[in-house]
Amino acid sequence: MSRATASYSGVPRWIVAVAVIGAAFVVLPLAAMVVRVNWAEFIPLITSPASVDALWLSLRTSVISTALCILLGVPMAIVLARTSFWGQKVLRSLVLLPLVLPPVVGGIALLYTFGRRGLLGQSVEVLGVTIAFSTTAVVLAQTFVALPFLVLSLEGALRTVGTRYEAVAATLGARPTTVLRRVTLPLVLPALVSGAVLSFARALGEFGATLTFAGSLQGVTRTLPLEIYLQRETDPDAAVALSLVLVAVAVVVVALAHQAGESEGLRFWRRRSA
Repeated sequence: MSRATASYSGVPRWIVAVAVIGAAFVVLPLAAMVVRVNWAEFIPLITSPASVDALWLSLRTSVISTALCILLGVPMAIVLARTSFWGQKVLRSLVLLPLVLPPVVGGIALLYTFGRRGLLGQSVEVLGVTIAFSTTAVVLAQTFVALPFLVLSLEGALRTVGTRYEAVAATLGARPTTVLRRVTLPLVLPALVSGAVLSFARALGEFGATLTFAGSLQGVTRTLPLEIYLQRETDPDAAVALSLVLVAVAVVVVALAHQAGESEGLRFWRRRSA
């Protein structure tokens, strides 16, 4: 690519103007929240026992949920992208359904599946295991709403890169698992990282399904979004301070992961060009 092409910026001015308006639409509410923060009481507000419990619970459960999304979502995306079977379009629609469902509907579905009188809940209840209104329920609710983000990102990347390199590896005698580990996953690693980041961010901000399926018990199921919602009614300053903390955590995580994804993508294309 020539230097002239690399530095090309012939974007119509009206596109830039609309982009500025869109950016302002996102940035101005965040700026308004920053202005509203009571900075004199900021540290005491975010370090209260309830706030700290909610923050650590959110981070802990979001990490576990993201791991589950990777564990379950990678095989799902590969099957959807690399195989063809009857009912595939219907299955894809169902897998991506949580993207458009109101979270509270997802919470109700989980409750009637894993609750004490649910489809599977009755069976595990006999074994002395209670899922609903526990920390496990928080993880399941977050995974339910976050999983489609990883599947959608990874399936799109798999379809984009095609199957050329996988076919070459297979003709050279590589087993399917070896092809998956040495060819397929490295090809789509940036998309996998991006999908994991989206899943983590969605899990971190989950509210409706968690409240419906897990309730709001401090230190057990009350995540940071639930704590913000409760504080909004009793202590607006605390709600704004905690909201800013949630925004800061999300921005840091997304920025770091985006940088990691870009770096991995550059390393891959350099290895490919070598």
